[in-house]
Amino acid sequence: MANWILGLTGGIGAGKTTVSDYLNKLGIDVVDADVVSREVVEPGSEGLNAIEAHFGAQILTAQGTLDRSKLRSIIFADENEKNWLNALLHPLIRTQLLTQLAHADSDYVILSAPLLFENGLEQYCDKTLLVDVPVEVQLTRTCTRDNAHQQQVERIIEAQMSRADKRAKADFILDNNQPLEAMQTELVALHQAFLLLAEKKRA
Repeated sequence: MANWILGLTGGIGAGKTTVSDYLNKLGIDVVDADVVSREVVEPGSEGLNAIEAHFGAQILTAQGTLDRSKLRSIIFADENEKNWLNALLHPLIRTQLLTQLAHADSDYVILSAPLLFENGLEQYCDKTLLVDVPVEVQLTRTCTRDNAHQQQVERIIEAQMSRADKRAKADFILDNNQPLEAMQTELVALHQAFLLLAEKKRA
């Protein structure tokens, strides 16, 4: 793939979207796995049709869209159902991600994915950037933002790769447990480094 790709990741509540939004304002295209994962289960899609056939019409809202909270509670309670869903959706998401990455035309392109390492997506990236905060900050931010129960957020964090493992795998780490201005200053310096690396690849 010709484009220089930055894999951007971070656990729930780490502030990955804040980082990708900021880089997007600097003119960098962002391909977001969360957005693509919603696109592949839109009404009429192959993904949603298969989910409805498997779980029945109870998995849909009155408007005919996927009832995400109902699906989440099913797959968190049943490992087999979670594996079935992953086997269906991961190939659909991957195909769509690669198509969008290939069509990006900014100086470099970001592949933003919360499960970048877990799903092996770093193989498509030239470098990876981890947005990092302590686990207790993840918990506080996510419970406040999503009005979620701490236990549910803890389960999500436990299902993701550990913070230590992510830190060991990432090429660059951005500390997002600091004032916004300090984080942005650090991010701009990283952005300049990424521009240089992308230029070298094109040369």
